[in-house]
Amino acid sequence: MTTLYGISNCDTVRKARKWLEENSIDYRFHDFRKDGLTETQLLQLEQQLGWETLLNRRSTSWRQLDKSQQEKINKEAALALMVEKPTLIKRPVLEHKDGMMAGFKEAQYKQFFNNQ
Repeated sequence: MTTLYGISNCDTVRKARKWLEENSIDYRFHDFRKDGLTETQLLQLEQQLGWETLLNRRSTSWRQLDKSQQEKINKEAALALMVEKPTLIKRPVLEHKDGMMAGFKEAQYKQFFNNQ
């Protein structure tokens, strides 16, 4: 089963969901705000993608952090912040039986699903 992680009001998540639906790909949507995010779930995502890929340094949530938090960021601090504020995670995160990716680019999704 394919799972798409994100938040429902994110434009990029909406684009990914639309693409999946238009391409008849069955998926489950996991909304970080409504469904939550446990430390265990985040660690599973991090093991596949790496914390630096998951951390969205372009997000509003990142810009709202203190400069000291931004400057001292490391794996432990990033994971703790992402559990506390899931909006710091690059969206969407796509989990499929054969792999995982963060973000949405139509060409990458086409390639990913055509290789299945």
